Amino acid sequence: PFQWQEAGAPPIDTVDTIVSNDLYRSGLFDPMAVEDMADKPTEAENIRFGTWRLMKVDYVVIGKVRTPADGQGHEIHYELWDVHKQEQVLSRITTVGPGDLRFGAHRVADSIYEALTGVPGAFSTRIAYVTATGVGSDLRYELVVADADGFGPQSIVGSPEPLLSPSWSPDGRSLAYVSFEQGNSAIYMQNFSTGARELISSGKGINGAPSFSPDCKKMALTLSRTGNPEIYVRDMATGRTQQITHHWAIDTEPAWSPDGRYVYFTSDRGGRPQIYRVPEGGGSPERVTLEGEYNARASISPDGRKIAVAQGRGNEYRIAVWDTESERFTILTPGRLDESPSFAPNGSMILYATREGDRGVLSAVSADGNVRTRLILSDGDVREPAWSPVIR
Repeated sequence: PFQWQEAGAPPIDTVDTIVSNDLYRSGLFDPMAVEDMADKPTEAENIRFGTWRLMKVDYVVIGKVRTPADGQGHEIHYELWDVHKQEQVLSRITTVGPGDLRFGAHRVADSIYEALTGVPGAFSTRIAYVTATGVGSDLRYELVVADADGFGPQSIVGSPEPLLSPSWSPDGRSLAYVSFEQGNSAIYMQNFSTGARELISSGKGINGAPSFSPDCKKMALTLSRTGNPEIYVRDMATGRTQQITHHWAIDTEPAWSPDGRYVYFTSDRGGRPQIYRVPEGGGSPERVTLEGEYNARASISPDGRKIAVAQGRGNEYRIAVWDTESERFTILTPGRLDESPSFAPNGSMILYATREGDRGVLSAVSADGNVRTRLILSDGDVREPAWSPVIR
C-alpha cells in the first residue's frame, strides 16, 4: 500500500489498488493480497528482503501520494525493488492534475510493466465502445470513451439511430465511426480536442468498417458503390478512394498490418467467412486463417505475428488468436457469444464484447488466455469495443 500524505481521506480505489489490478489484468503478474503481507514498508530502508524472499516475492513496489508544492493535483512517488538482488529497478515521481489520480496510477503501472518486461504498458490508454439504452422509441445509442479499465466513461456522440464500428486514429486524437442518423449508413470522423466532425463517406449503399492506416494518411473502408461490398482505401488528404478487392463475395471489416503494407479483411469468397489479406495498393488476396469454419473481425497484434478473431462453431462464438508463424489457433475465451476482439497497443491483452443474459458487456483477456476480467461500465447494452493507441 502507498502512504497517503494528503489532507483528507484517500479515495476508495487507492493508487496501489489500481496499479495492482492493472498488472494482474495483463496476465503476467500475480500481486500479493494486502492481508497476506508480513510488512507494508513505505521507505526503502524498511524493506526486509529476506522476509519477501521467503514469501516467494520477486519484486516490491513502495510509494507515497503527496500534494505538490503548488498545492494543485497529486504527486505520486514510487520505487520498484528487485527482492533477490536487493537492488532498486525504478524510482520516479508522477505528477497529475486534481481529477487525474486514476490516470496517474495507470501511468505508474505502465512504468512498472515496461521496467520488468521491456514492453511499454497500455494501462493509461483508452477504449471506445457503443452503448444502447432504452427500448422502442426511447432507444438511444452512445459512442463512449473510457479508461482502459472501464472507468471514467464519457459520451462522444449520441443518436437515436445505430452507431457502429468505432476506430481510433493512430495519434489517439480522433475516432471514425458509422452512423445511421441520416437513414443510410455514413462514416464520420470526430476530433476530441476541437469537437470538429468530418463526413468521410455517405454514398449509396454500405459505408462501413473504417480503419486508419498506421501513418494516419489513409483509411480502409467497406463500400458497396458497385452493388457488392468491397474494400476501398481512401487518401485522407485528397479524399480519393481506390478499390482494392474485386469479387462477387462479401468483403468487409478491413484491418491494417502494423507496417501498413497489407489490409486484412473478412470474406466469404471460400464459402464461409475467413480472414484474407491484400496489398494496400490492391492485388491478389491470400487467405490467412487456415483452420475453423468461421473466422471474422480481425485485430492484428502490434508485432504483426498474431491475429485475434471471432471464431464461430455452430451457435458458439469465441475469441481465438491465429499465430501466423505456427499457423495454429489458440482459443482464449469460453463464451458462447464473444465477438469484436481488439488488441491492446502493446499486444498484452484483448478487449472483446460478450453477453451476460440479454445484455452486452465488455471483457478483457490476457493474450495467453490465462486471465479474463469483466470491465466496469455504464448501464445499457455494450458492444463494438476498440482499444486506443498509446496516448503520449
